[in-house]
Amino acid sequence: MTPRKPIFLMLVPILILLSSPAAWAQDFTSEDCAACHEDSGGDPAEVTLDHLAGGVHEGLECLDCHTDVSDLPHDELGPADCSACHEDVAEAYTQHGRGMVGESGYIPGCADCHGTHRILTADDRESMTHPANMPETCGKCHEDEDLIRELNIRFQHPIRVYDSSVHGKATAGGLTQAATCNDCHSTDGSAHHIYPPIHQESRINHFNIPKTCGQCHRAIEEEYWEGIHGQLTARGEVDAPICTTCHGEHGILPISDPRSPVSTYRLAEATCTPCHESAALNEKYDLPTGRLQSFVDSYHGLKSKAGDKSVANCASCHEAHLILPASDERSSINPANLQQTCGHCHEGISSEVATVPIHETATGHRVGLAHIIQVIYVVLIVVVIGGMIVHWLIDLFRRLRDVMRQKPQVRRMEPNEVAQHTVLAVSFIALVVTGFALRFYDAWWSTMLFGHEGGAGIRGIIHRVSGVVLLLGSVWHLGFLLTPRGREFFGDMLPGWHDARQFFQRMRFNLGRTDEAPRFGRFSYVEKAEYWALIWGTVVMGITGLMLWFDNSVAHYLPKGAMDVVLVIHYYEAWLAALAILIWHMYATVFNPEVYPMNPSWITGKMPLHMYREEHAAVEVKPEHIISHVYEPGTDVRQADAEPKGGSED
Repeated sequence: MTPRKPIFLMLVPILILLSSPAAWAQDFTSEDCAACHEDSGGDPAEVTLDHLAGGVHEGLECLDCHTDVSDLPHDELGPADCSACHEDVAEAYTQHGRGMVGESGYIPGCADCHGTHRILTADDRESMTHPANMPETCGKCHEDEDLIRELNIRFQHPIRVYDSSVHGKATAGGLTQAATCNDCHSTDGSAHHIYPPIHQESRINHFNIPKTCGQCHRAIEEEYWEGIHGQLTARGEVDAPICTTCHGEHGILPISDPRSPVSTYRLAEATCTPCHESAALNEKYDLPTGRLQSFVDSYHGLKSKAGDKSVANCASCHEAHLILPASDERSSINPANLQQTCGHCHEGISSEVATVPIHETATGHRVGLAHIIQVIYVVLIVVVIGGMIVHWLIDLFRRLRDVMRQKPQVRRMEPNEVAQHTVLAVSFIALVVTGFALRFYDAWWSTMLFGHEGGAGIRGIIHRVSGVVLLLGSVWHLGFLLTPRGREFFGDMLPGWHDARQFFQRMRFNLGRTDEAPRFGRFSYVEKAEYWALIWGTVVMGITGLMLWFDNSVAHYLPKGAMDVVLVIHYYEAWLAALAILIWHMYATVFNPEVYPMNPSWITGKMPLHMYREEHAAVEVKPEHIISHVYEPGTDVRQADAEPKGGSED
């Protein structure tokens, strides 16, 4: 028989256990905590027992959440471990922030969304998770620029965008049924099962979005799945449009808002066109092309462009969600249903009229009376306008010949100078056309000249060859300036104060402030401005053009972004030069009534004496400078460059 131990020896382990801080902690109650937390003194950093009142945790002991307290008074407390009671919720929440919960300090914890002590239910208007407060709660992180940058979140300011949307405005107006963050992002609606889009169960996964929107828009969801877009999505086609493709994501606007991509103003171009004018999608699904252009060119399209809100758009004929091909008997554009579809706007329309193709418009009819009339008009335009052009050209050539045959004439340019001007004109025009064909590759004139995409091959060759010709012509001109005649030309081209005086005198004369027009010498201020602008433009375009041509070699020696600057200079200098020629030079040499149809000196080097005296009144034309017989061999071809008459050129 085993002898009994003294009873006090049996109590020793119990006494030791009770003397440990952990054992004391088990005996702590909220009343013990109240000894220090009875009154916060108005300090929001302090916590009192009253903070639990009215919350879901009312009645719990402090140590139920603060399990790390082992003694009183305690050190600074760590965050409460909510998973001790809410294990399933904590497990689901680990997917928040693309699964970075616990790995990144930016991912919010339980208290960031629910609060700390007075945690309220989601249906309480004061709760941080109440639908009306969810945008603000989520916005604490998702509007934080540091967090967005740290986690590489591509969507900027989603809450700000949401607030301006139809959902955001409804929520702000007190409509708690309106969609908020949880409704779209949480799988169970509690904001804990928030999965990234790549997750198959995520509500914002591409293939789940129609179901997500269908929580509120059930009838529309059913129509969508029945339509061709929904059928494609259901079979796993990632390029099939879903709700957000057409309506947007956070910033969904009402149809009545002209900024909405599904408004009557923008539906065709902003929403339907990106898919139905996609070469890849049209090839994949064997869809017809050019639908946008044919719609815009139609009666409906033109009325829509004019701002008519009631005119039919894509959705009016094809439906907005139940979109089916014409071969489907249920389709709104099935031949059997067209009379009813068109009848929504055109009451009493006949079945024959309703079957007239909509997309074969004023420029695309291929059958019927409209096609015949179209052909007649095309032929009429070619014959009538072509005849007008031929008549104009014949008249122009006759008038130009008369100008060149007028007697007497004065030599304005030597053959060498005429050749320089011809090289300059041809190379400049070629550079302008081929250069802008690169920028406006899809313009009708570019397509007509170089084919689709601007004919990069031949266009580039012509552009570079023309550039080289222009630079060689500039070298030719520099050599000319070294000759006696060239030095005289250069001296006469130098601007002076008298040019400024003549400019203001000409302005006063044109405005009727004086009856005396300025008397120009060999070169007027107009010609001098053109010449020095040409020098400047040639230098700038030559340098930047060579840098762009040999960009790979040049870029090694330039700082970052320098080639972008070069490209901008080259492009806008081209605009400046082209417009200057079209406006300034063409008026002075062609459209000026005093010289029309043109000054012929750029062709023959000569110009009529009366025209020369009108343009250069300050120059004395001596008898030996006059050419009586324009084409007679051996005629004196010296420049009419005599000294000005007595008095000021002004």
